[in-house]
Amino acid sequence: MRAGLPGTFHGTANGTTAAPATTRGREAGSLSQKRGGRDQGREPVRTRRFVFLLLERFTMLSFAGAIEPLRIANRVSGQPLYTWKLAGEGGHEAVCSNGAAFRLDMGLDEIDREDTVLVCGGIDVAEATTRPILNWLRREARRGASIGGLCTGAWAVAKAGLLDGRRATIHWENQDSFLEEFEEVKLTKSVFVVDGNRLTTAGGTASIDLMLKLIAEDHGEDLANTVADQLIYSAIRTDQDTQRLSIPTRIGVRHPKLSQVIQMMEAAIEEPISPADLAEDVGMSTRQLERLFRRYLNRSPKRYYMELRLQKARNLLMQTDMSVINVALACGFASPSHFSKCYRAHYNTTPYRERGSHGSHPAAAPRLSI
Repeated sequence: MRAGLPGTFHGTANGTTAAPATTRGREAGSLSQKRGGRDQGREPVRTRRFVFLLLERFTMLSFAGAIEPLRIANRVSGQPLYTWKLAGEGGHEAVCSNGAAFRLDMGLDEIDREDTVLVCGGIDVAEATTRPILNWLRREARRGASIGGLCTGAWAVAKAGLLDGRRATIHWENQDSFLEEFEEVKLTKSVFVVDGNRLTTAGGTASIDLMLKLIAEDHGEDLANTVADQLIYSAIRTDQDTQRLSIPTRIGVRHPKLSQVIQMMEAAIEEPISPADLAEDVGMSTRQLERLFRRYLNRSPKRYYMELRLQKARNLLMQTDMSVINVALACGFASPSHFSKCYRAHYNTTPYRERGSHGSHPAAAPRLSI
């Protein structure tokens, strides 16, 4: 592996030789004891293979969070439960967003229909999702392979049409642009989603949660919990957990009515609710609501709401090819001139200049990712 220096990381492995035999035996024995010796006398398990499709500038954390649980599962079980290959267009090398380079095991070759493909995305995923990659994903899906997307890799899977009518998730920074482009996808805010043979994660450590779920389904919760312990991962999340911190944690204030109002604001960006109606909905006067926002957030409810709308507008300008007028309408502005005036006051630039500085071509879509 390298970051500006010679050296590479090679992906073909099953992880069973990662530790000395004595260590492997001790860990495998410990796991067998936890299972009450149920593994004794069993025939070798069937090996499951993952193909990690590394898009250019993919996110290393999401990739590592997916591959390491597989390695550890092999190590603690003492069996080659999982194998994997690194794939990518060209079949030579893929560079992740932090500059580290990974030597690939294969190009866009035909794989076994029992394989699970995980598309690893990151920055500029639309530009990295080329026509050959889309064709490859569609072909392997037709042949029966399970297909998943890690972080913004979900965008590539959706672009291939493989998430239509399915539940899915993607990193919260990319949700606005994803919703605008893929109306047939049932987007959620979950940490990860498994819908049949389609898998998606929100990015970051969500890959760990997904892989622990798959390990538990394949070989039982004892093994999954042992892998989590090895990772010092003490809070395993499910597909019912959401991505972002709670509103009180995010704003640093624990006031139930304030949190309720902010939640209502975030849910109504396109058609903003008046401060009077917000106050009435939580059982207080408009003046009380004003005092509440001034005390805890040092701004008026109107100003806070405006900042939420402008933040969404900026995401859409940077991540989609929507016209400035449509962005304005999507964020609750009745006229482009009012939108431009508010945008300039907050960001010291106009929406048109913002769009120009990041490129207006669709290939500039989803830039933001961890």
